[in-house]
Amino acid sequence: MTDRREVWITGVGLLTCLGEGLEAAWLHLERGDPPPYDDKTFAPNIVFPMRPMSFDKQIAKKSDQRQMETWQRVGVYAAGLALNDAGIAGNAELLDHTDMIVCAEGGERDLAVDTAILAGIRKAERPGAFLNEHLMSDLRPTLFLAQLPNMLAGNISLVHGVIGASRTFLGEESAGLDAVRIAQARIAAGQSEVTLVGGAYHGARWDVLVNIELSGMLLKPPFAPVWDRGPKGGLALATMGAFLVLESREHAQARGVRPRARIGPVLSDGRARQAGEIESTLRRLWKEISPSIDPEQAAIISGANGSEPATSAELSVLTEIGLPVRNPGTHIGHGIDTHFVACLGITCAAIEHGKLFAPAGRGDRGDSPAALRQAAVTSVGTWRGEGMTLIERVD
Repeated sequence: MTDRREVWITGVGLLTCLGEGLEAAWLHLERGDPPPYDDKTFAPNIVFPMRPMSFDKQIAKKSDQRQMETWQRVGVYAAGLALNDAGIAGNAELLDHTDMIVCAEGGERDLAVDTAILAGIRKAERPGAFLNEHLMSDLRPTLFLAQLPNMLAGNISLVHGVIGASRTFLGEESAGLDAVRIAQARIAAGQSEVTLVGGAYHGARWDVLVNIELSGMLLKPPFAPVWDRGPKGGLALATMGAFLVLESREHAQARGVRPRARIGPVLSDGRARQAGEIESTLRRLWKEISPSIDPEQAAIISGANGSEPATSAELSVLTEIGLPVRNPGTHIGHGIDTHFVACLGITCAAIEHGKLFAPAGRGDRGDSPAALRQAAVTSVGTWRGEGMTLIERVD
């Protein structure tokens, strides 16, 4: 696999239940600390909530914070961390030509309003008129706008001054794959020099839990690692923000920046899958990546989320491949659109430290290479969204 231009990851911004920044996540994973899940607040559902924090460091104006929902604040904060990490934050000249690609699920419902409408409509003599009246008077005017991912992109632009070309994606795990795929491809093709790419997801809230529970896919107690959730599986949703700064090698070198890692083309299959296609798709993607792999220095970072049959299907293929495997989802939960970006960020930390983090569950297998230099990162969505890319050390 060859690119027309080499693409580097020069900045990582990560905000998860493990704390702020990449190093906080790495320390937890390296030690193998217990996953910080919450099985009480949204019982019987298990979630990975964000730690209590102030957003002031990256979103200075309280007025800006007030007009954002939680997922937007998390995303804007993580974007700021990535820009800082890449040495771009506050540099108007660089920000003028920094492009942006955002993947995000959408906004949050106003539960108090929803509950009142559902209670009142049962007693209303004219349910249709009642519904119209309260939708017009009770919902804030920005509700539907706030559900669009481009609101997150807009807030990042306003707060951090990123004013290059902008694109947004919505659509489960495939959105994260496509966001990174297009960011990498545009830089490799010379259509962009530097791109901020990533997103945010707020999974610790009743409205999204109820929505996903309609498909019976949420994880119930007792908690188990991603690989060990049984034949029915289950998602443990998370609140997280994850952004990367991707940059052409030439552009980064010109401004004297060292990369965290090199990223190859992102291979993806966004089709709605048929039975048995997960295995064949992953084998095909691996066949494209494997010629670039040195098995003595490589591993796999899996984005498997615990849903079935996707997780078992991925595990069977990873077992065939035979490289050491780790899955950070056991410790950070699942962030839907944002999850692939978070896994890429954590992979950068593993490459920089030259080793894998501690295993968790039967699918995390194999010792770390003596000097980890390469990692294939996978994504297998809940119902589609298979993808893979190669992250490598840059000397």
